[in-house]
Amino acid sequence: MLPSAVSNFDYNILADTALTKETTRLKHLAALLQEIPHIMDILTCIKDLDLRDGWLVSGGIYQTVWNVITDRPLTHGIKDYDVIYYDGRDLSYEAEDAVIQQIQSALPKLGELVEVRNQARVHLWYEQRFGRPYRALDCAMDSLTTYASRTHAVAARIGDDGQMIIHAPFGLANIFAMRLVPNYIQPNPETYTEKAARMKALWPELEILPWDDSQMPA
Repeated sequence: MLPSAVSNFDYNILADTALTKETTRLKHLAALLQEIPHIMDILTCIKDLDLRDGWLVSGGIYQTVWNVITDRPLTHGIKDYDVIYYDGRDLSYEAEDAVIQQIQSALPKLGELVEVRNQARVHLWYEQRFGRPYRALDCAMDSLTTYASRTHAVAARIGDDGQMIIHAPFGLANIFAMRLVPNYIQPNPETYTEKAARMKALWPELEILPWDDSQMPA
């Protein structure tokens, strides 16, 4: 159970950009994540293993928020917890797999639910898997701008000073509003539509903004 100060908060306030500053949303998300033991286990593991440019990202964060808002079990609907890092020193699969095994061994209660990917090597396999090219990234956070939905683009880590760091290039309002918004940086309507349908089934309260090809950059 989360403290009532977190679980009983009026999230409509955080969802409204006219009522709340982004700094307030960042602080509230940090406070919320700090109250969830398995999330803190992942974040502490990333820090303790000194994972290069390591972050917990995407669904494990925003879907946890949705579960808090809708008073569902904290793990409802979460397929995995995405951990990303950026290490360009060795782009082999073997080096990445060694990190995967290390993190999964350090988190035995979560195990394979933690999905680990080196963002420095995504461009090497992305086109073969998804049928379109993917540029080489500059850092772990560079990947957030390519996600199918702007709502997906959120990351958390524990800084050297022990404080929670939240990164959300498109802001957090859509997460607290339970609103899925397309990201047109990548021509990715199939993935967006597929993910939207799955999430709507799990969280019927979601507002889904449809993909609009006219919004794609020229």
